[in-house]
Amino acid sequence: MSDLNKYISKRKKKDLKFAENYETGFNDFKIGLYLRELRIKKGFTQEDLATRLKTKKSVISRMENHAEDIRLSTLEKVAKVLGKKLHISIR
Repeated sequence: MSDLNKYISKRKKKDLKFAENYETGFNDFKIGLYLRELRIKKGFTQEDLATRLKTKKSVISRMENHAEDIRLSTLEKVAKVLGKKLHISIR
């Protein structure tokens, strides 16, 4: 087990609020990180993507850094501009 995983495990045991919100927060983080990676692979700056989506650079930054409140319709538009399709799964 890595040091990070050990830390997370200990923190979850000590901090119930952290434990309750960990999965949601981690998934939000992964979405933002994935959006950033796709944008960079496509060779777009935040400004480029914002222009193509008819929005502001700050909106793109917010999506990449604080992905907890992105509308599905927005994710679909971003995916399309980046040459991807949005696929959602509930397990």
